Amino acid sequence: MSIDSEAPDLPRPEGTAGEEPESEATQTATAAPPATKEPVTATARRPQGFAAMPARLHFYAGLFVAPFLLVAAVTGLLYAFTPQLDSLVYGKELTVAHVGDTTLPVSEQVAAARVEHPTGTLTAVRPGSGDHTTQVDFSLPSLGDDVHTVYVDPYTGKTTGQLTTYFTSTPLTSWLDVLHRDLHLGAVGNLYSEIAASWLWVLVLGGLVLWWRRRRGARTARRLLLPDRTAKKGGVLRTRSWHAATGVWIGLGLLFLSATGLTWSTYAGEHFNKALHSMSSGTPSVDTSLPGTDAARADARKGADPSDIDGVLKAARADGVDGPVSIGVPADGATAWTVSQTRNLWPVGRDSVAVDASTATVVHRVDFADWPFLAKLTTWGIQAHMGLLFGLANQLVLAALAVGLICVIFWGYRMWWQRRPTRADRRARFGTPPARGAWRGVPSSTLAVGIVVVVALGWAIPLFGIPLAVFLAADIAIGAVRRGRGAAVPPAATTSD
Repeated sequence: MSIDSEAPDLPRPEGTAGEEPESEATQTATAAPPATKEPVTATARRPQGFAAMPARLHFYAGLFVAPFLLVAAVTGLLYAFTPQLDSLVYGKELTVAHVGDTTLPVSEQVAAARVEHPTGTLTAVRPGSGDHTTQVDFSLPSLGDDVHTVYVDPYTGKTTGQLTTYFTSTPLTSWLDVLHRDLHLGAVGNLYSEIAASWLWVLVLGGLVLWWRRRRGARTARRLLLPDRTAKKGGVLRTRSWHAATGVWIGLGLLFLSATGLTWSTYAGEHFNKALHSMSSGTPSVDTSLPGTDAARADARKGADPSDIDGVLKAARADGVDGPVSIGVPADGATAWTVSQTRNLWPVGRDSVAVDASTATVVHRVDFADWPFLAKLTTWGIQAHMGLLFGLANQLVLAALAVGLICVIFWGYRMWWQRRPTRADRRARFGTPPARGAWRGVPSSTLAVGIVVVVALGWAIPLFGIPLAVFLAADIAIGAVRRGRGAAVPPAATTSD
């Protein structure tokens, strides 16, 4: 995510004197100029044709998108450790004080939860085991998508507390999730996270291309993967080497986070889901309709009987649905109960069955092994993005990626400052961007293909395409204004421009 300038005619910034040049071309370009006041043109350092385009795009994307990425990295770092935070804050609700030998029937635990929470509609139950409590969900119209979850000790039947949750997430996890996703700003805030995910892969790939190009002639593993500790401390070469080497190490992980983040974003995510369904690769679900049921049966049992839950769970267990599960309670007697595995750790468990409570028989089943491969891949990716797929190891990797990204952003902005022109006649507060007009050196056929690819990507990932179009329009307008001003000035006065 470098915001480093590669403008060929910039003087060496302050603090970089005495650093070793990276190549003979660089050495030639930075040699002492002749007595004339005209600047030396270092054409050997100028990126030509296609090579110059990622340099300019990387510069501006890093400059303007880095703040979004910084926020995403910090909030993502916090979210990665929500399991530990939940245990610390909600230990009383989530865990039991003493693990018993046998658990009570789930129906008795639900009855205890109903006493604690007499209002609301029973919607789901997640039986506890080991040191985990049973979670019983009650919905209320006033809560919207949230539910009241009552926690019950499965060994004693005593309630340990209740919380307002969102799809099984505690209030703290929900708050951090929303913070990472939209900064609690709603639809407007969603734009920040989608812009970050939409541009992260561009910055990573562009940075890798630039670092590979800069290391031409000496592309050893050490020079590509390790920072140059021989470069002068406080100089731009040393900063760049730390920025780039760290980017290489975390690049693959950042590409993964970008791809998985886009799968459930607002605009790109919608296109992704449509593509999955068009390829019959969406996430399958069990059929909960009960064959042979009629209106009389539905009227006779307008709501599900909580006492049926023991038979439903027994039927699901007998059919091979093991491990932690969530039991979905139907709204009426014409709909089957569902029992679905909820194992997030590898290997993921997502088998699901529909059970007719009147006969305690399984009427439909969907196994995770039979899911379309793309649906499996999406599930694995989301769980890994959330730090759940491989437990603590997954969380530590995410933390390392977040810290690495924060460091890369810091070094990128530092380069921007270090490369600012400091010569008396060209002093500037910040670094100068790479020269525009690089597309003129690209072959027409390559340029045509590139335009088609960029347009397609812009359609699939709107918050990549729209900002890119705005940048191009602004860049063209600024270039036109500057050319107009240059034409109005006598040539003698523009020698140093």
